[in-house]
Amino acid sequence: MAKQDNTEKQYLFDNPKNVKRLLYVVYACCIVLVLLDFVIHRHIYHSWESLFGFYAIYGFVGCVVLVLVAKWMRTFLMRDEDYYDRTELKQGKKPIEQAEKKVGGEHVDD
Repeated sequence: MAKQDNTEKQYLFDNPKNVKRLLYVVYACCIVLVLLDFVIHRHIYHSWESLFGFYAIYGFVGCVVLVLVAKWMRTFLMRDEDYYDRTELKQGKKPIEQAEKKVGGEHVDD
């Protein structure tokens, strides 16, 4: 039987088995960190820091707030898809896509 030629390069996470392995490693790290919360003595400054899993909850809430703020900022920072093309057309320049399309395939050396 002939072996098929795969010209497309295979990356590490193209294989679903490798993605599952990575997730197992991440889950194991999370479990170890939660278990270490019982063992490690922390120097607390506020009473809420002594709660079980405080830093995990604090980090999760911080990430959620970061995503929500980014979604809010997107409403006034995001531009239309053709934003730069419209400004070039107002100035009388050709858009990049049209400027690069040449008929005949001329080369510099010809």
